[in-house]
Amino acid sequence: MPGCKGGAEAPGAKPPQVTVARPLSRQVTDWDEYTGRLAATESVEIRARVSGYLAEVPFEEGAMVRKGELLAVIDPRPYQAVVAAARATLTGAQARVELAGLNAARATQLLAARMISQRDFDAASEERKAAAAALAAAEAGLRSAELDLGFCEVRSPIAGRVGRRMVTTGNYVAGGSKDATVLTSVVSLDPIHVYVNADEGAYLRYQRLAQAGNRPSSRDTPTEVRLALADEQGFPHRGHVDFVDNQVDASTGTVQGRAVFPNPDGVLTPGMFARVQVVGEGPYPALLVPDSAIATDQARRIVYVVGADNVVQQRVVELGRQQGPLRVVRSGIDANDRIVINGLQRARPGQAVEPVDGTIAE
Repeated sequence: MPGCKGGAEAPGAKPPQVTVARPLSRQVTDWDEYTGRLAATESVEIRARVSGYLAEVPFEEGAMVRKGELLAVIDPRPYQAVVAAARATLTGAQARVELAGLNAARATQLLAARMISQRDFDAASEERKAAAAALAAAEAGLRSAELDLGFCEVRSPIAGRVGRRMVTTGNYVAGGSKDATVLTSVVSLDPIHVYVNADEGAYLRYQRLAQAGNRPSSRDTPTEVRLALADEQGFPHRGHVDFVDNQVDASTGTVQGRAVFPNPDGVLTPGMFARVQVVGEGPYPALLVPDSAIATDQARRIVYVVGADNVVQQRVVELGRQQGPLRVVRSGIDANDRIVINGLQRARPGQAVEPVDGTIAE
């Protein structure tokens, strides 16, 4: 009766048409993606090295500053007075050295004429030594006073962007210790670091690849790194790994790595999160097919291959990373296979088809 064999192909029916293409053969690089946080290569809390009242804070908040640029001035008048006193002390010490030298010379002549005792001669000699020691102490005291006077001008030790004023003019600031008053901060911007944390599995994979010679160790070679901010498409920033930690963090099970990026326009800002790609493996030769040409059979991944007799074959494949719209196929096909790239729903293993040559768009 009509319809009893509705699922069978009628005799003489035209085979279904499918589009086929040979896989692309390319050199590919696998990129591992992480979330990283940007950090300044140099960051300084600006503190006073001497105590006193703040006389000036001449910088503009948030501006770029040069290394050595003036950021604050402590009232220098007390320290100027100390320098003046130290100079007076030095002058007196110099006079005593001259007098002691004259007395010692005179004592030498008198001792030769047997007009003074050895004891008086020794006293004159020791007085000259004491005067010389006092002169050295006075010189050191003047240098110390001049240092403190110089520290009244607080200058930036690095080039970068300055923060806000933490203390305003007229306030007393403590200086000269680890608890000294913080006046502001400066962070460098160019270049800039990004820190990422790789899990233990990724770290071991990198180690094994390095041992096999398939990926240079990031400890010895500046591995390429790409970076994108939250509003950026692709990964427009290029840098390289410059540090890998020497141990796994026991609390997180991760290893910290660091990359450095040029930042001439200052758009990369310390504290930002960023998407980071690190070279995982490669470059290596690979076969690529459209991701849409890959079918799923339970836990297996398969592609359909059209043989020389135009009969469909099913191939189980091992997949690699996705490269845009394409997928790396590590095993299961070769470069001369004709892969079904369009019409998968019409392809059945063991069924004849009408193949139409197509191309794989990259």
